[in-house]
Amino acid sequence: MVRDNDPQGRILLQIARTAIARALHVPCAAVAVEEHMSWLSKPGATFVTLIQYGELRGCAGSLKAYDPLLEDVSNNALLAALHDPRFLPLVKDELDTIKIEVSLLSQLQPLTFTSEADALAQLRPNVDGIVLEYELHRSTFLPQVWGDLPKPQKFLAKLKLKARLSEDFWSEKIQLSRYTVRKWREIDNVKECAHG
Repeated sequence: MVRDNDPQGRILLQIARTAIARALHVPCAAVAVEEHMSWLSKPGATFVTLIQYGELRGCAGSLKAYDPLLEDVSNNALLAALHDPRFLPLVKDELDTIKIEVSLLSQLQPLTFTSEADALAQLRPNVDGIVLEYELHRSTFLPQVWGDLPKPQKFLAKLKLKARLSEDFWSEKIQLSRYTVRKWREIDNVKECAHG
């Protein structure tokens, strides 16, 4: 949700929607990015999630902050809308049917553990996003996924599947990192872009 007293979230949502609208050749008022908004030029890592009729319609993101926040949000919005391999590219007629959510990630914090049970004990449901890495396999779930997978064992099992490993796979070479997010979502009937 975005409230009027949260200008940062409102601006990030406007940037995401404007990027998608421009790519789909839909007229959209330019985002007012003023010079005093220096925070947009600092590196940031974001995920942009598209929701359509209550269902996922696209998601893309960055785990580490390399690009300026303005570029990161714009790029991830385009990737979520047009290049998520799970979905057909968004088309112009769908733009008004989607809600956009932007998640701003904290820095990754590597976890130290001695076993899978030890790793599971360190996960914080509804708080942590988790990155799993094993050789060339890598996956992540945002903290929002805890809503669908509230038990740490199931959360980690599905994270392994997403990385193309079996649910019961374990190796001492698995690496896990955690992060938190600040997130904003467009409110019903409030689209963060003025057609014009």
